[in-house]
Amino acid sequence: MKKANGRDPERTRASILASATAEFARYGLGGARVDRIAERAGANKRMLYYYFGDKEGLFLAALEDRYAHIRNAERSLKLEHLDPQRAVRRLVEFTWRYFLEHPEFMTLLNSENLHQGRHVRRSRRVHEMHSHLVSMLRDVLRRGERQGLFRKGVDPVQLYISIAGEGYFYLSNRYTLSRIFARDLMAPRALSGRARHISDMIVNALRR
Repeated sequence: MKKANGRDPERTRASILASATAEFARYGLGGARVDRIAERAGANKRMLYYYFGDKEGLFLAALEDRYAHIRNAERSLKLEHLDPQRAVRRLVEFTWRYFLEHPEFMTLLNSENLHQGRHVRRSRRVHEMHSHLVSMLRDVLRRGERQGLFRKGVDPVQLYISIAGEGYFYLSNRYTLSRIFARDLMAPRALSGRARHISDMIVNALRR
């Protein structure tokens, strides 16, 4: 709701958060500067501290926002309505495409891992977001078991880590891997080939 003085609190907060996400993605938590964030957002530092407390609080808010974005996008896949094998393939394809289209998410994760996950550790929101993901995957796996498509006992958390890891490692190491193997791993043909490889490998690993 817009205030009488012309300020829109939600818009200001969203602008600060978007600017912070770009700043943290480029410079990491250590290299990010509050002055640059405020300037890019068209806000003063007082408002930044009012909404987020400090730079650490702002970094956590950026992480939570990006986690919420990918988790909400996963919900729209409606995996519960798909054949189990198709559901897994769709999640693999989505995750791969998401990493390609949102490189800021990967760089924020890199920065948080350098800090040993100390910010997400104190976030109740992040844990709650991922509990739905685990439940969704558990349902897909159980349906696959009942239909005789998937082997029994697959841990949904391990499955998601494998799905995300296959894309994450490829993209986060694309420069070194391209040099080592003398291939342009970011060429369109290489990217589409990687997508097929991950999808086939994950589905084959689940089969009875």
